[in-house]
Amino acid sequence: MRQQSLCPPMASLHLLASLFALPSLVSADCECGYSIITSSDNKLYLFTDLLESDFIHLDITDDIQSYGEYGWAAQEFNMSSEVARGPYGESYTPQNVISNNIADPQVFAGSGSKGGDAGLNLVVKSEINDGMVTSAEVSTTNSYYYHGTFRAGIKVTNVPGTCAAFFWYMNDTQEIDMEFLSSEFNKSNNTFPVNLVLQTQESKDNGFDASKTGDFKKINLPFDPTAEFHEYRIDFLPDRVLFYADDVLLAEMNGTGVPSTPGNLQVSHWSNGNTGWSQGPPTTDAVTTVSYVKAYFNSSLESRQDDYKARCKDPSAPLAVCAIPDNNATFFFSDVDNMTPNQTVYHENGGRRTKAWWSSLFAAAFATSTSIVGI
Repeated sequence: MRQQSLCPPMASLHLLASLFALPSLVSADCECGYSIITSSDNKLYLFTDLLESDFIHLDITDDIQSYGEYGWAAQEFNMSSEVARGPYGESYTPQNVISNNIADPQVFAGSGSKGGDAGLNLVVKSEINDGMVTSAEVSTTNSYYYHGTFRAGIKVTNVPGTCAAFFWYMNDTQEIDMEFLSSEFNKSNNTFPVNLVLQTQESKDNGFDASKTGDFKKINLPFDPTAEFHEYRIDFLPDRVLFYADDVLLAEMNGTGVPSTPGNLQVSHWSNGNTGWSQGPPTTDAVTTVSYVKAYFNSSLESRQDDYKARCKDPSAPLAVCAIPDNNATFFFSDVDNMTPNQTVYHENGGRRTKAWWSSLFAAAFATSTSIVGI
């Protein structure tokens, strides 16, 4: 059964209308949430919470920090070849997750301090140890991410034989995936597919082969994902899931495959030699790099819902609701002064944007005639 609606972005339109009638009491930017407008039907969706992680400047692997201090943790576990469904097992180790940062907080491109692309490097090793391929995965340390828009800047490896994935996850039948199989890439004919998947009970019944269900699409990207960073986006809405690349809608899926619970966010890079999927293992070490993850979402935590109701006094006031910029790798709400407090923000950049940006964000959110959707 779908969880009870959150308030107010998931409340009735009557309650939302009453909030708009209250006097203006905004004391901080975005205190009534963050908005998107769906490209397919021009509907406005509001989300209450955020997590912004600028991995070009944020080190999540520092030994002195506590577990999940910035909302993320490198994962450590093994999967046998039987469980991994390949000729090799998978061994996930924190040593294969490398924070490769740039010291200057105003620089967002170039080499990191450890050489190669700056960001969070996820490494798949070419060596086989004890029948396993050493791989990499990071996950949010909480599983309260319900409906929301989730975005990641990723540069995929050009080494054949791995799977790089950005996904929302609750369990093996409640999962939303964007997966890149480097062995499928062909520069000679510009073939660069991304696999879009809703893992469901039906896919589990088919041996976790979602291609045998209606919740799988293979879409060829109009660019080479190994050449530059691009933004990949999942909009998890109450009745559908939208997939984007660089703000271009790739696919929409709906029906019973849409998850009905909160979950967490993960980025992984792995191989197990399965000829039907990852192929490999790679013949040389393969690196996929994540420059950021931005999550704007509704929390399933009652305490977060209560915080939202307490701070959102007037959704119609200037800057009370902030439009989320599309495909902007260097914009973070947490860079702006007067940010609403008590948000799940993990971002160390000391730079600040001007207030003029905020005015344009607010105007973009409400200047267009849209229908507001409670989610």
